[in-house]
Amino acid sequence: DVLTRVSEFVPEIIEFVQKIIENGYGYVSNGSVYFDCATFDASPNHSYAKLVPEAVGNLDALVEGEGELSVSNERLKEKRNEKDFALWKASKPGEPEWDSPWGKGRPGWHIECSVMSCDILGSKIDVHTGGVDLKFPHHDNEIAQAEAHYKHDQWVNYFLHSGHLTIEGCKMSKSLKNFITIKEALGRYTSRQLRFAFLLHAWNATLDYGTNTMQEAEQIEKLFNEFFLTAKNLLRYQGAENEAFVKWGSLDKDLNAKFLSKKSLVHEALCDSIDTASALNEMRDLVKETNIYIGSCRQASRDPNQSLIKSIANYATNLLKIFGVIPDDSTIGFPLSATGSTSAGMEAVAEPFVTALARFRDDVRIVARKEKGGSMSKLGAWIDVVS
Repeated sequence: DVLTRVSEFVPEIIEFVQKIIENGYGYVSNGSVYFDCATFDASPNHSYAKLVPEAVGNLDALVEGEGELSVSNERLKEKRNEKDFALWKASKPGEPEWDSPWGKGRPGWHIECSVMSCDILGSKIDVHTGGVDLKFPHHDNEIAQAEAHYKHDQWVNYFLHSGHLTIEGCKMSKSLKNFITIKEALGRYTSRQLRFAFLLHAWNATLDYGTNTMQEAEQIEKLFNEFFLTAKNLLRYQGAENEAFVKWGSLDKDLNAKFLSKKSLVHEALCDSIDTASALNEMRDLVKETNIYIGSCRQASRDPNQSLIKSIANYATNLLKIFGVIPDDSTIGFPLSATGSTSAGMEAVAEPFVTALARFRDDVRIVARKEKGGSMSKLGAWIDVVS
């Protein structure tokens, strides 16, 4: 809940850098201050590039992370080692500048993140997040700076690196003319469909935004939507008097066993590195099993167990609320409107008409079953198909 701005933390950055120098892990060169990677790595209490040790000395990675100026001949002459990175840069004419003990300059790219997070959270952090492309050099350098400043060997307990977003298999880039804004994506798909697309992929894996990905998102949205409509239909038609004191048959017991199994598998998936993709797949299977159960009940000329259907529908709704797919004010299933805030009102307005139609359908079905043939039986069968 804290918003930080680098320009407001320059005094803290200067103090932080000065402490790194005092601890023997930084040096001044031509008005700039560099981090001494070799000295840090040689210390028995420290290790440089913990996240991506194989990237040490990779100039291409440094260029990608810090820009070509970091490995220019001018910069390399200022460094003791090409791996060293800037904690404080001497400003050139026209660049932003602040006064410092080493002359006018500006913070290095990595130092600002270490300083601001430590200022707010303290000397150690439990969880640190970011894109997978920031592992090296950015996050590795953040770690080195903080551990050099505080003289300890573990600044962050857990790093969570999210995967890249690609467009039809290619990196999103304006030069490739495949750059898509969120506004443009929402022009083609709903926010719910985009959320499903993200949920169907591991958070730390590459997500390829394309036709196939969005088709899968649309399909699972349709599956859940049709299930919720069916569930609300059954709950509305059967009435509250059918919910309690119903003896369970073999169909009910089988579905309940599958329900309990799927709940356990969903829990295991979410405990395993927040695996939303596997959790959704288990939920998809549960919905399919429930649809099969409803069909089997109809073939057996019996009503589905209202309590069981309600439990499954509520469970699916609550899980999707946690995932941000369904707004908190929704009861069962997706809201009838895009805003969500007026969905309950829309259902309340439609309720009397839907209930009257449901009662008429039930009356016709009862008469048709008693007739056991003729035109009324055909009408009852037709109504069952329509509903």
